[in-house]
Amino acid sequence: MDAQLAQLVVNGVAVGSIIALSAIGLTLTFGILRLSNFAHGDFMAIGAYLTLFTNALGVNIWLAMVVGAVGTAGLMLVGEKLIWSVMRDRRANSTTLIIISIGLSFILRNGIILLWGSENQTYRLPVMPAITFLGLRIAYSNLVVVILAFVAMIAIHLIFQRTKIGKAMRAVADDLDLARVSGIDVEWVVLCTWILAGVLTGVSGGLYGLVTAVRPTMGWFLILPLFAAIILGGIGNPYGAIAGAMVIGITQEVSTLIIPNEYKLAVAFIVMMVVLLIRPQGLFRSTLS
Repeated sequence: MDAQLAQLVVNGVAVGSIIALSAIGLTLTFGILRLSNFAHGDFMAIGAYLTLFTNALGVNIWLAMVVGAVGTAGLMLVGEKLIWSVMRDRRANSTTLIIISIGLSFILRNGIILLWGSENQTYRLPVMPAITFLGLRIAYSNLVVVILAFVAMIAIHLIFQRTKIGKAMRAVADDLDLARVSGIDVEWVVLCTWILAGVLTGVSGGLYGLVTAVRPTMGWFLILPLFAAIILGGIGNPYGAIAGAMVIGITQEVSTLIIPNEYKLAVAFIVMMVVLLIRPQGLFRSTLS
């Protein structure tokens, strides 16, 4: 029982790491752009499929993930230019933006089915034996996922704390009007936000394809844990998103000890509700600072 629990915790850390990367992108778009993007999970699926397509051409899986990340960021920028900037100019309310994002998610999902079909697919990878550590069997893909996610999180921290654009993002998130009158190029910050969110989301989609099958609905099923993670961690706080994602990932996996696997998605919301009843603001305050 103890060994099984430890194994599930290890699996949960891998899942939580993937959710964390995408959740950072989602919480950035909310914190800076005030957009609850329900198409975010489908952009994650786009990253996985672009990685799959590139890898199928014989490209190394890691280079394929780079292509997936760049392609996802590019599509997010297209969405910004065609949809979100127009809606901001028209001062669309949050309900309208949510409905548009849900519609966009359907467009992306059906576009995936049109281009790649509806069946499950996997990357072309060499068979790698699991690593045994302290009696636990750790899949090579899970180990890679955790390491890459950790490196990406460190990079995000350095961007926010050490770079000019990171500080500008924090200023815009705190007070957009004050940031604008202070001389910050808000439109540039918006574009950088989409690029950063797109790269993180594309990478997380590519990594998710390492631990599970790539399928058109993968993003739709992940959007629920993603929102649970950012709400749990404090909406708009990337560090809180990481913590919330880890809690969600580990709890979901451990819950399979007592409930069937197909019900573990509900655990994310149970955990979120319990925490919010105790701390309505989430684990951390809702800020990029």
